[in-house]
Amino acid sequence: MSRAQSNTDVFYAIADPTRRSILEILRRGELPVSELAAHFEVTLSAISQHMRVLRDVELVTVRSLGRERLYQLNPLPLRPVSAWLQAYEPFWAGKLHALGDFLEAEDETKSD
Repeated sequence: MSRAQSNTDVFYAIADPTRRSILEILRRGELPVSELAAHFEVTLSAISQHMRVLRDVELVTVRSLGRERLYQLNPLPLRPVSAWLQAYEPFWAGKLHALGDFLEAEDETKSD
């Protein structure tokens, strides 16, 4: 995947576990990058690079407050991800139903 393409791909942005963690933290409210970085054992520079990827795909917005830049979650770009996952829901539901049937049968076998 080219750098230009990855800069517009929400799937690419959320593929990284650190970026997913950042999004999870930002669900609680906006924070400056320094407070976000305190949650991770990486450099402030590394977190800033992750924030750039998230900004590029518009998963976060940023506003200035004095000398600070506050980041906030923007979940709207996740809609295509959600829509894509929903196509697989019947598969999961069928597999979970089959698992439930199997476990029920196992319980009946053990109680006999």
